[in-house]
Amino acid sequence: MEPPSTYFASPDVVRPALFRAAMQALHFHGSRFTYRDRIAIADFNQPSSSARFYFVDLLNGATVSMPVTHGRGSDPEHTGWLQSFSNEPGSFSSSNGAFLASDYYEGKHGLSQRLVGLDPTNSNALDRAIVIHPAWYASHEVLRTNGQLGRSEGCFAVDQGDLQQAFALLGPGRMLYSAKV
Repeated sequence: MEPPSTYFASPDVVRPALFRAAMQALHFHGSRFTYRDRIAIADFNQPSSSARFYFVDLLNGATVSMPVTHGRGSDPEHTGWLQSFSNEPGSFSSSNGAFLASDYYEGKHGLSQRLVGLDPTNSNALDRAIVIHPAWYASHEVLRTNGQLGRSEGCFAVDQGDLQQAFALLGPGRMLYSAKV
């Protein structure tokens, strides 16, 4: 099956090369997703001071963005820029590739969403407990005060105030794509 050629997304919101890579991943892993109407994209080519977590409606092109953390192992100097990815347990790094958004659960950070890594670059996501969760160090206040977000242990941490919107826009059964393209 050929990927549809008429997906709409504002190229001034999601960079075209990143959007193409995400669409290729959606096509490649398509049978793993229950829903293909919306996707999330973490653009780790941008600093943590940017609203670099995109939720794209593939049917109408509407895009919502918010800040998201990267792992401390991916930015050991805490520059605000992701330097590298890792899939290794204990690396505290972000992983790249396509993830299947799975179920919600109550964890140490509150309501969180499990992610299943679908590529060799993120296949340990479940074992590493790489999830979407709220965190104080991902708050808009930390961003205002420090000019960048804190770092997670590889999770996609967002401001508590953005969490419900992130969950509503992604939901279980859809793709989250993470890259530095």
